[in-house]
Amino acid sequence: MGMDRRIGGKFLHPGPGFGGSCFPKDTQALTSVARQFECDSLIVDAVIEANHRQQRAMIPKIEKLVGDLREKKIAVLGLAFKPETDDMREAPSVEIIRGLVERGAKVCAYDPVAMSEARKILPAIAYAEDEYAAVAQADALVFVTEWNQFRALDMARIRDLMTSPRIADLRNIYDPGDMRELGFDYVGVGR
Repeated sequence: MGMDRRIGGKFLHPGPGFGGSCFPKDTQALTSVARQFECDSLIVDAVIEANHRQQRAMIPKIEKLVGDLREKKIAVLGLAFKPETDDMREAPSVEIIRGLVERGAKVCAYDPVAMSEARKILPAIAYAEDEYAAVAQADALVFVTEWNQFRALDMARIRDLMTSPRIADLRNIYDPGDMRELGFDYVGVGR
């Protein structure tokens, strides 16, 4: 059975995948409704699977930027599934960070509010007190959640703090041209 484009299109916009407490509950509800009416819940399953695939697909993007991830320090900014919350349930950052760690990267993360929640789920990574501490000596910077305060960073300072100025901007927070002008290797999503 092919994926229904109308349903797929709702959730599969460019970016690191959806998350948060609402959507997974909704998909479970959809699945049970589908079962009640003996409908086919393959579409819902396909959306969930495509979302996880989309989260994991961010890893090759980062690898393309950095090369072999072993022993590389990767700064991750944004852990919560969306800004203004500490909700880590189904947050794309979890799959992405696990993927980086599996490939031998050293991850240092920062989030304005979600770090204590994140520590419960991702205890093995380092956490920084702010964005600048996170990027110090980093081989790459990965933006995962589009917190407003990340839009106002001193990017020249960030560049100078990093071992190599590379950005994987999974939320298209910054303008690629501006970043390249500042001397960053830059990769965004879906553009």
